[in-house]
Amino acid sequence: MEYAYVNARIRAMKSRLLDRSLLEQLINKPDLDSLIAELQKTSYREELEKAGILVSGINHIEVAIRKDLVRSFRTILNFIKGEDAETLLTIILHRWDIQNIKTILRGKKIQASPKEIFECLIPAGELDEAALTELVKQPDVKAVIDLLATWSFVYSHPLTLNFKEFAETRDMMVLEYALDTFYYEDALSVIKSDESEDARILKRLIITEIDITNIKTVLRVIRDRIAHEEAKRYFIKGSTEFNIETLTSLVRIGTIEGVLKKLEQTPFQFLTKIPPEYVAVEKISAFEKELENYLVKKAISQFLGDPLSIAIPIAYIWAKYTEVTNIRVIARCKASGMSEKDLREALISV
Repeated sequence: MEYAYVNARIRAMKSRLLDRSLLEQLINKPDLDSLIAELQKTSYREELEKAGILVSGINHIEVAIRKDLVRSFRTILNFIKGEDAETLLTIILHRWDIQNIKTILRGKKIQASPKEIFECLIPAGELDEAALTELVKQPDVKAVIDLLATWSFVYSHPLTLNFKEFAETRDMMVLEYALDTFYYEDALSVIKSDESEDARILKRLIITEIDITNIKTVLRVIRDRIAHEEAKRYFIKGSTEFNIETLTSLVRIGTIEGVLKKLEQTPFQFLTKIPPEYVAVEKISAFEKELENYLVKKAISQFLGDPLSIAIPIAYIWAKYTEVTNIRVIARCKASGMSEKDLREALISV
């Protein structure tokens, strides 16, 4: 793999990412029109011009940034097509397939409209816009799973196997756990047989994701007062620092405050800085946001890693995803009249 050439191209793409000062300019724009005008001065200009012919308002921005994201990710995959690194990067991109499927299933469960669901999707994985459009058109959770199975899409397997239990309990955690477990087990099995530095870089990031997913589960289990033995089934294997026994012991503590105390000597000690009022009311979303920020920062920090490895493509994918997510947050906040304080709290902090 000739990383010198590939990573030089990706660093050129990185130079077109929005810096903090430009993000501040976007935050300070008074409305969508001025926001679009500012974005027209950036690398999003081409997609904004195309989208402006078909849609207006917030959809003008949504369509443009979605198309730009997909084009960027496809460009990187084309750089490494046929190489071993393609398999490893595809594992990362499948993360967004999992995220999109979860979003669609949640939307169908609460009977959200196809438009509402689609606006929350990021077609960065194997499921492209056309596939996602068909999925959101389905009438219910079962129909979504059936369509994925008809396409022989790999992530239909855990959903099909666990649909009966979901139908009986209506507990979305059943399907989400099945998806996560399948994804991480598959990812680690692919990496296990690869002894390259690229595989080691990706494995560290995957295990961080597993830890974050499991900590989120611990917090939700405590909030929802789920029994200890029942909670065990929702933990994902693969981590060395947080094995199933360790996670179960955290659940047994019984309070979020107690769990935070135990996390003080781990890489997740930053959770102890969450305001006490959020801890008191068990506001899990505040913890989930900080955990996501930690993952994003860790992934983007790969820009400082080995310049002749997969570290640079990984960092770019996460940096681009973060940028698009933040633009989307700013646009939606402008459209809804949300306060600047709430807007800033909703941004992914890098």
